[in-house]
Amino acid sequence: MNRTLTARILLCLGVVAGFTACQNTPNVVDQVRIAPNSLVYKADNATLYCGGVAHCEFERIGDIAVIDAVSHRLSQQAQGIARLHGSFLRRKQQISLSVPAKQYEVVIRFYPISPDRAETFHLIHAFKPKTKYSFKMYRDRSHAAGSLLNVSVPEPLCVVLLEQKKPIRRFCRPYDVSTGLGEFLEQKI
Repeated sequence: MNRTLTARILLCLGVVAGFTACQNTPNVVDQVRIAPNSLVYKADNATLYCGGVAHCEFERIGDIAVIDAVSHRLSQQAQGIARLHGSFLRRKQQISLSVPAKQYEVVIRFYPISPDRAETFHLIHAFKPKTKYSFKMYRDRSHAAGSLLNVSVPEPLCVVLLEQKKPIRRFCRPYDVSTGLGEFLEQKI
């Protein structure tokens, strides 16, 4: 009797582990494809990170597609430049990029509210060698004073580009009453 009960418990645990593994299989496959790249470090490359919100993804850098918008999987093209950032045990790991230093157009998807609603940000910038760049999204809450009408308008959504830890460029998207949110506009730092 005890043997049968033990066998059934082990069978149930195996089935549960199997279902869990199936749900995480795409993430594990991407992590395994990226892991060898994380060990290779090129001193002349620029390193790009994104953050400030619960989750963000690099959609494209130059002509290289990085993470697909629908499947949220790493593309084959990006395997050489993608690096894992953060704990290997996290389900949603952040991916950083290590690219040769030059000018690129970078497209980033930020998810500030929910995983279903992405805010897309485009930037053209000349990246320097041996430099760490971070893209951080935030809400500009500095304009909270004023009349009730001014306070009721949502705060602008902003992205700051940090070189090492110093802000070098800032873009904000103010709320337009007639059309909703507008485009990201560069602001003076």
